[in-house]
Amino acid sequence: MTDRPSPDREERDERHEPTLGEEAVRRRRPAGGGESPALDASGEIVVGVDGSEQSLGALRWAAREAVRRGRAVRMVTAYSLPVFSGSGFDTGYATVDEAALTKGVEEMLDHAAAQVRSTGVELRATVETGDPSGALLELSRTAELLVLGSRGRGGLLGRLLGTVSTAVPAHSRCPVGVVPRPWAEAHLGEEELTSTGALVERVVVGSDGSSQARAAMLYAAEEARLLGVPLTVVCALPPASGALAWMPTSVDFEAMYDDVARALNGGVAWLKSWFPDLEVGSELADGAPVQVMVEQTRRNRLVVLGTRGRGGFAGMLLGSTSQGVLHNAAGPVLIVPDRPDERIETRKDFDFDDVRPWDA
Repeated sequence: MTDRPSPDREERDERHEPTLGEEAVRRRRPAGGGESPALDASGEIVVGVDGSEQSLGALRWAAREAVRRGRAVRMVTAYSLPVFSGSGFDTGYATVDEAALTKGVEEMLDHAAAQVRSTGVELRATVETGDPSGALLELSRTAELLVLGSRGRGGLLGRLLGTVSTAVPAHSRCPVGVVPRPWAEAHLGEEELTSTGALVERVVVGSDGSSQARAAMLYAAEEARLLGVPLTVVCALPPASGALAWMPTSVDFEAMYDDVARALNGGVAWLKSWFPDLEVGSELADGAPVQVMVEQTRRNRLVVLGTRGRGGFAGMLLGSTSQGVLHNAAGPVLIVPDRPDERIETRKDFDFDDVRPWDA
């Protein structure tokens, strides 16, 4: 005789409220989106999660940012069923247990949510069928910030996210924060989401004088003001004994450095005209831009870079090194996309007769 659920059991089942993971899976869109409405993340901080330790570290960092900004956090993950899950000459084709896979995604999202529940941040979740890159980039059109985890120490990999950490920052419509796993483990434990250890409490932004770098400077200044810490604008120049050694001996390297320093100081003055109450300094560093900025990630709370940069100081490229910095960063890096901002070409309440920010 088959046991039937008691009336009390049936009533409890009817009262069951779906978990965050269950609800996200239920609302997932079909592969390709179909006729489903576009994803929207207006006013949200979006973080890619896949159950790995690096994605959980990114989630904790995103939660801390969300609390500071008064925003909700949207967790995004994706999965797909392979056409052939596996086969063997002696066993034939294996079948995929879709129910088990779905259950695993639900449990992964619920476990991730539990890691930051104590912060009180509002949590939402989105599950996509297929490649998560498309969903993240779609959400970047309306999100305030995207956050991704990386393994750090020379790699940006994820178990389910695959190459998302390298693809998304280059094409995102909003700033992207990338948080290395070793840094997250050292500074963002499950019980303490505000610790930064012995890091210098400041924001550092790389600049090469290009419009892309200026957009990054403006965003970095806003971050520094939000955090209540100083901002330092860093420009890197390869040493004359290295990359510039091939140039004619008649080149006056000292005069060139003076010109760059003058332009850098002018850029700081331009920035301070928009942020008069912010402490802004500058640093002209000898060394390859990637090496200089990677070192900055070891010592400072946050490093900000543009997506790319051309023109700037005598063709020096900083923004184009962003991928190199991401692959080797020791701490959080924010990549700021090139986007229109009237302040980039506008000087406010400052006399530039003596110092110009960038030569036309």
